Amino acid sequence: MTSTTGTEQAHTATAPEWPMSRATGCPFDPPPTLRAEQEQGSLGKVTLWDGTTPWLVTHYADQRAILADPRISADVTRPGYPSSAPVKGASFSFILMDDPEHARQRRMVTAPFTIKRVEAMRPAVQKIVDGLIDDMLAGPPQADLVQAFALPVPSLVICELLGVPYADHDFFQENSKTLISRSAAPEVRAEAHGNLIGYLDELMGHKIARPADDLLSGLGTRVEGGELSRREAAEMGVLLLLAGHETTANMIALGTLALLEHPGQLALLRDTEDPKVVAGAVEELLRYLNITHGGRRRVALEDIEMGGEVIRAGDGIIVPNDIGNRDPEVFADPDRLDLRRDARRHVAFGFGVHQCLGQPLARMELQVVYSTLYRRIPTLRLDAPLEELSFKHDGAVYGVYELPVAW
Repeated sequence: MTSTTGTEQAHTATAPEWPMSRATGCPFDPPPTLRAEQEQGSLGKVTLWDGTTPWLVTHYADQRAILADPRISADVTRPGYPSSAPVKGASFSFILMDDPEHARQRRMVTAPFTIKRVEAMRPAVQKIVDGLIDDMLAGPPQADLVQAFALPVPSLVICELLGVPYADHDFFQENSKTLISRSAAPEVRAEAHGNLIGYLDELMGHKIARPADDLLSGLGTRVEGGELSRREAAEMGVLLLLAGHETTANMIALGTLALLEHPGQLALLRDTEDPKVVAGAVEELLRYLNITHGGRRRVALEDIEMGGEVIRAGDGIIVPNDIGNRDPEVFADPDRLDLRRDARRHVAFGFGVHQCLGQPLARMELQVVYSTLYRRIPTLRLDAPLEELSFKHDGAVYGVYELPVAW
């Protein structure tokens, strides 16, 4: 049994609850308690739902160091892992595994997300975006941008990539929303997870029987070859389907809201035809908003010295990238949205071997959306007071439930 230092005991005694609450009226900023933790030093502790007190790493440089350190584990089944909810009886895909199994499974789905393959999809994504905007302009001059645009864009794209029928979007969107909800009871989330697994497993059966040119058919081939079980393939399908539409949809809506609240910045995007300006704006919005707000979670495999402290083997670690992206030592005036800033060093997609597989696709989709929506609807405006909007404080992915707009 290891002993604790006096400073570690002090951290534990004052550990605030995690997750933390954002300040009223500041929906784009990290929680003030999280900012205070960063100002006090890179390492602190927080208290989770089960009473455990994992380490909190808040400085950008230390976050990258931790996420790249082979002495930490992403395996949710290891003792000490700082889970956001009970995990007994659950099963997981490769993002919650360590190498070599993590790398083996990840390689099976890497090819469709390479920059070259993603760029080849750009015209099709542009067609989807233009078609949805056409539909909006053909109707009344107001809409919920989430349902009319932000959610359909990535859902259509990921369905095409995976080979999932878009006609089933109500089913998988509703179950995905439940699965990532912090407020849903564990048994309700488990039911949603089971629904998605059952759906993807059945679909995998169809792909094995009648393969097509899509990612799920490729996984079906690996199942037939004995590289994966059908359950593992279904788990991977759930991960890719959920991550492929939930994250980008929230980024489209929240990014649009942030731009509507910063009209000068919106004008830069609306008036430019330079793809480099658009690409830079996407990186800054990713840095500024960082919708994955629950923190990357890890557990130490060995003792790790950092900032005068010792993270001991078996200690849980939470890495909140949203506050890392607001580190003033890396980003000058970090609380200011500046689309001309070079924000490419952000950690919105994580860092190290577990960084987001789909980031090339997300970047491309956001570039198409942000370069098209405001140019085609130049009078787009928020159609409700900001304080009346409902934000996803209770979700693993942050955003807005609805975004009323008019033009």
